Amino acid sequence: MVIGVDGLLEREPALAVLDAATSGAAAGRGSVVLVSGEAGIGKSALVRAWSVRAGDRVRVLWGACDDLVTARAFGPLRDACCGTGGRLEATLAEGTGEAVFEAVLGELQGGGTTALVVEDLHWADDATLDVLGYLARRIADLPAVLVVTIREGAVPQRHPVHRWLGSLAGCPVHRVALRPLSDAAVDALAAGSGWHPAALAELTGGNPFFVTEVLAGRDAVPASVADAVMSRVAQLGERCRADLLQLSVVPGTVPFELADALLGEHLEALAEAEVRGMLEVRLDGVAFRHELARRAVEASLTGLHRRRLHQAVLAALQRLPVPDLARLVHHATAAGDVDAVLRFAVRAGREAAAAGSHRQALAHFEAAVAHLGRLEPRERAALLDDHAWELHNAHRFADALRAGAAAVALYAELDEQVGLGEARVRLSRYHYLAGHTGDAQVVARQAVDGLRGARSPAATAYALTYHGAALALGGDTTTATAVLDEAQAAAERSGRDDLAALCLNYQSIARPGLTGAARIALVRESLERALAGGHHEAAARGYTNLAELLYRYGRLAELDECVRDGLDFTAGRGFWSHAYNLTVHRCLLQLRRGEWDAAGEGLAALVDRDEDPGMLRLYAEPAHGRLLARRGDPAAADVLTAAWERGRRQGSVLGLAYTGTALVEWAFLNGRPDVATAVLDEWRRHADRPTAEPAWAELLRYAQRAGVPVAALMVTVPEGCPEPWASALRGDWRAAAQAFEAAGDPYEAALERAGSGVVEPTLQAVHALDDLGAAPAATAARRRLRALGVRTIPRGPLAATRAHPAGLTSRQADVLDLLAEGLTNAEIAERLVVSVRTVDHHVSTILGKLGVPSRRHASRVARTLASA
Repeated sequence: MVIGVDGLLEREPALAVLDAATSGAAAGRGSVVLVSGEAGIGKSALVRAWSVRAGDRVRVLWGACDDLVTARAFGPLRDACCGTGGRLEATLAEGTGEAVFEAVLGELQGGGTTALVVEDLHWADDATLDVLGYLARRIADLPAVLVVTIREGAVPQRHPVHRWLGSLAGCPVHRVALRPLSDAAVDALAAGSGWHPAALAELTGGNPFFVTEVLAGRDAVPASVADAVMSRVAQLGERCRADLLQLSVVPGTVPFELADALLGEHLEALAEAEVRGMLEVRLDGVAFRHELARRAVEASLTGLHRRRLHQAVLAALQRLPVPDLARLVHHATAAGDVDAVLRFAVRAGREAAAAGSHRQALAHFEAAVAHLGRLEPRERAALLDDHAWELHNAHRFADALRAGAAAVALYAELDEQVGLGEARVRLSRYHYLAGHTGDAQVVARQAVDGLRGARSPAATAYALTYHGAALALGGDTTTATAVLDEAQAAAERSGRDDLAALCLNYQSIARPGLTGAARIALVRESLERALAGGHHEAAARGYTNLAELLYRYGRLAELDECVRDGLDFTAGRGFWSHAYNLTVHRCLLQLRRGEWDAAGEGLAALVDRDEDPGMLRLYAEPAHGRLLARRGDPAAADVLTAAWERGRRQGSVLGLAYTGTALVEWAFLNGRPDVATAVLDEWRRHADRPTAEPAWAELLRYAQRAGVPVAALMVTVPEGCPEPWASALRGDWRAAAQAFEAAGDPYEAALERAGSGVVEPTLQAVHALDDLGAAPAATAARRRLRALGVRTIPRGPLAATRAHPAGLTSRQADVLDLLAEGLTNAEIAERLVVSVRTVDHHVSTILGKLGVPSRRHASRVARTLASA
């Protein structure tokens, strides 16, 4: 049955979802409405119909993302709040990126119900995605609706929009997936047109925009929808047609001031196109009725004609009082105007970086770097320095090193002490993140030495802080403590509170003689100071370093809170390397708590990423390999051996801690005391360093379990050794098991019981290890039972597979159910909030376990199992 409402066909269920979200917002229960579908399916038409129907009940703020070469920073938010006179508009005008987060909440907390509509999110900039993610996680308590439209198939797999969609897990979300019109609806639209409904449906695929464009054309049958659009253009008068072609090179809505500057008195000629339904006049400007129509018209232009039209737009933009920099770069690039690209791209890149749109900043800088030779040396050095920083933000560390080194070389030629010193500081950061700890220390020291006589206290404090940090991370804690003390004093004198906060952070791992509790208190002080001062990058580092200490000292409840708050803070502000670190620690926490399926999915997604995480791989890869080892996967050996060698080359105590403990556990599980001994021999020289005691204790305990005589390495339990490791090393398995259990770590508790030499605790350990899926450790525990004389030893499959008739884990069963529903791997990944590659792996495993050749066969098995 065809249902028509508000001029739309077959969209009543979708409108009902929007209406329900509006009612919930009016009652203080805000939500996100995600409207998806192919181009031309009617996403915008649906939202506009809902807006009209809502009337005065809802205040609607409307913005859209444009298909520019590089997206505008906060583009849709600027559109949405334009003319409101509210807090958000004022904040965006000030250019204060960080303040936008609270300003958008303030804008939606005003009286009455508010809807923020963002169209075409697939073209959004990073800063907009960060703010919308921040809003989505808080919208449940607001009288507001966030309505987002997104085009199916328009977003590459690694695009940040996928990360944003994944961040909606746990948020109140209504999903509206629009489908093509039915044959009956196409029949209703074609009535009286002379078109045969079946032919029209076949040509258009039921796409509403395509249907209406074809029906609006002449009697001749078009070869394509683009032909139908151009047939309508041909019917326009000459002046109107020329103006329409001019507007076709401007993506999105053309603001009235730009339209006036571009067309002048000829703007009125476009009234004919408006009457014929090809253009729409909106509150903020004039636009094609659909982006597809604009693209069809633009595609009809010759290359020379298109270039001339872009030149006209560029000239018109430069006549405006405050032109949009992203639009200037877009049209300068398309016009082939190199001077304009250089003039505007650098400014646009710095503006985007300040707003937090790092992907867009990088694109602008790369547009300018392509013409680097046309700049003066000083401008060239500054551009290379900025470009290197954005390459580092994109995890392109090798490229960042090259660009940063080129900037340093240019500043050295120019004999600019301050510029050279600050560029060296940043270069040292790239070295560290690329895994070159020694180089990072050398370059940071060069920065300090070069700035001693530069009479720039702030730059000197900057260099000292990073030199101290590199020394602390590399394990030279004695020198690091002295340098960080000097750095903190210099930071306080120069008013650099952000650097003072960072000094406290790194003192927490450098200062000798502190207890674990004192170290944690110091980094908490650093975090609180950074948050209070609005120093967000310093705060992001505070969260990551706090998570590392809480994990190493076994304070799992506090770690849970730190990871939750830290991920909300870092992911919401685009600090993706810090978010990566915290995500690893969430997975490590899940490992400790026995939530191995969740940890495995999270770690697999991290190690499968296309971008190079640099030294951050020393967090994710050993954790991933450790889980593989616990499950008896033979791939663990290569993963952990490679991670250990990388850790040794990288040289940081953190890297050696994560990789060393993982490899020694593998040695225990695989009967390789020689491997455990080799790791201990390497680690022995680090054992007395500040914060090393938890890792050293864990290494010793696993080496004990592997059969390595560690008595020679510890006459007594190492000083500062935290519980439960201290009890375990003393041989008090009962106290250790109880402490691990109280902390929420069932695996370590089971291992302590398995090594007790007592039958009943060892039996308990077997059951616990079976439940976890820890096959190697469970096998070793069964051997101990035999050695203790137990004849009847429990046997059985893993608990995760025992309940499923096909032997699938709970997560594999979830994937199979979704396969049976006909979902693609990408759709399954979105539903389960995992990577597509993780789903690919699950599907491959499922097919193997079921012994079937295809997804279709697997779906049949799923239906059979469901009916059994």
